[in-house]
Amino acid sequence: MKNDPYKKAGVDIKAGNDLVNKIKGDVAKTFDKNVLGDIGSFSGFYSLPKGFKNPVLVACTDGVGTKVALAQSNSSLGTIGQDLVAMCVNDMVTSGAQPLFFLDYYATSKLNVTETASVIKGIAKACKKSNCSLIGGETAEMPNHYVGKNFDLAGFSVGIVEKRLIIDTLNVKKNHLIVGIESSGAHSNGFSLINKLIKELRSKSERERLIKLALKPTHLYTAVILDLLKKVKVKSIANITGGGLLENIPRSIPKDLSSEIYLDNWKLPTLFRTLQDLGNIQINDMLRIFNCGIGMTVIIDPKDLNTTMKVISQHKFKSYMIGKVVNKQSTEINFV
Repeated sequence: MKNDPYKKAGVDIKAGNDLVNKIKGDVAKTFDKNVLGDIGSFSGFYSLPKGFKNPVLVACTDGVGTKVALAQSNSSLGTIGQDLVAMCVNDMVTSGAQPLFFLDYYATSKLNVTETASVIKGIAKACKKSNCSLIGGETAEMPNHYVGKNFDLAGFSVGIVEKRLIIDTLNVKKNHLIVGIESSGAHSNGFSLINKLIKELRSKSERERLIKLALKPTHLYTAVILDLLKKVKVKSIANITGGGLLENIPRSIPKDLSSEIYLDNWKLPTLFRTLQDLGNIQINDMLRIFNCGIGMTVIIDPKDLNTTMKVISQHKFKSYMIGKVVNKQSTEINFV
């Protein structure tokens, strides 16, 4: 439309329609038999799966934080969608819930159809891997709010779990073991510090190497955890996100107990060793800011250790027995 007043104000309706046409095929591939309707409706519709006696819905929402800025500045947006999905479904699965559906929110100063489609295609691909239907979303063009080419990304997911099978901390006892599942890198946490350290690097080759390591997409843990729950009576689970090991492991342990974490039981990956050296970061701060190579922890009975590690290995993840539950001490988590 010539002389479109809305386009003159910075909002391109045609670009929004072009985006829908560009992504609808990828979105449709995520649909399962419970999805009603198609993309383009005012709402997404999803029938509750059958077979649950006392179903409980579980909801999670999150974003990717300033990892978005690093990905955008390095033309590497293809995996940001997986980061977004992972930040939600990895939280959800700690309760034993299986994801059902996902919605995304993409807000930008000016809609770049190709760039946005790349992100949403990544979201759809990650939803497919997580058996989660992408049933809707929102793309908002806000030229007077976001500056330049900036954009932000958020996600929302809903899952389901049988009430009697909800994972909490009630069954965690002294001498239960803590098994760590490897992370892919920093996942989507600590990037305000990572971005600062990257900018301070003078060597272009070192900067590019660190960027490549930092932008590895967040692991999706839904499949491995849900499979593990079928074979082992997992006592508790923690997703190691913001707050690192220091703050997240205690969330999976009763208040009247503590944990011992054996730092020598796994090797600090290259990314974290590099960040520690560049920022001269003390180990306690590393453990509070980053996952330090452990993306998810499960608490189990010692008799289940071999089975647990076998199942994790079958899903192509490395795992480590990183600690155990102990009597209450002066701190909730003790690194030894």
